[in-house]
Amino acid sequence: MAVSIAVDAMGGDNAPEAVVAGAAAAAGPGLQILLTGRPEQLGALLAEHRPGGVVRVIPAEDWITMEEGSLASWRRPRSSVAVACQLVRRGQAAAVVSAGSTGGIVATARLRLRALPGVTRPGLAAVLPTSPKPTILIDAGAIADPKPEMLVLFAQLGAAYAEIAHAISEPRVGLLTIGAEPGKGNKLARRAYELLQADPPHGGSPIRFEGNVEGSDLMAGRVDVVVTDGFAGNIALKAIEGAAGFAAGELRAALLGSVTARLGSVLQRRALRDLAARVDRETYGGAALLGMEGTVVVAHGAATAKGVAAACRLAADLARGQITDRIRERLGPGRAVHFRRRT
Repeated sequence: MAVSIAVDAMGGDNAPEAVVAGAAAAAGPGLQILLTGRPEQLGALLAEHRPGGVVRVIPAEDWITMEEGSLASWRRPRSSVAVACQLVRRGQAAAVVSAGSTGGIVATARLRLRALPGVTRPGLAAVLPTSPKPTILIDAGAIADPKPEMLVLFAQLGAAYAEIAHAISEPRVGLLTIGAEPGKGNKLARRAYELLQADPPHGGSPIRFEGNVEGSDLMAGRVDVVVTDGFAGNIALKAIEGAAGFAAGELRAALLGSVTARLGSVLQRRALRDLAARVDRETYGGAALLGMEGTVVVAHGAATAKGVAAACRLAADLARGQITDRIRERLGPGRAVHFRRRT
């Protein structure tokens, strides 16, 4: 299935150079890239690469800087990420990719794209490199103070993501809190626990709720989807990234510390390469903003060309898997009726 992905070429610490290089690497048969940004700058950079497929430049003279937050979506109505979202809304692209400010991306997407029926707030789904299958953490930073009902919604969004992106049937869902026993946590967690145990509203798909999980369970692969609020989720995600970076540095130092250690690392180089690829955040492309009419993939702000290419491929895979249709199915037919009645 051929898809077109709109890529914000001006967003990210290494933009536009790394974004253009990554987009050129991702383009190929069945995947067309629409780069939004300053045409003269992007044209010169594209001339340095040889895309394997179609890469077009869509003019956007403004952009949201990494220091700007959600208010920039109003101040910069013609930013490169806003133009990318407009392409999705008009049906000219199936998904958006940006490595820009997360707050700016989320706010712009909510302003420019329609929410799916019944979705009050979108959720940001990040991938944790657990084994044998990755674990989805949602919300990873889109909504800091959700209501308990939103955590049930996040469970459905995360389950749909696990089904489409990682081919996990009947994803197991856990609620992140401070203890495994029922009744642990704050008011939000306790009420969300009750709602996740009950039958889904509006005829939604059943949620395979496994109960509470703690921070120590995040990398254990005990569940397929971890549900939490964006405040705790973002802290958890950044803590894991920091710990992984520290462990990788210590492992590297240990493997190079002596002749014997270096010899051992040579003998284990394949296993070490596989481990490095699995824990590399750029392998997974970024976090997916779910619940909108059109998928938005938020790449890491410091993404290199490798990370941008992975984000483009992830966006294409989600579009081909019809993630928005799967979310509609999981939310249930009653959502659309309920949503229309309220509006």
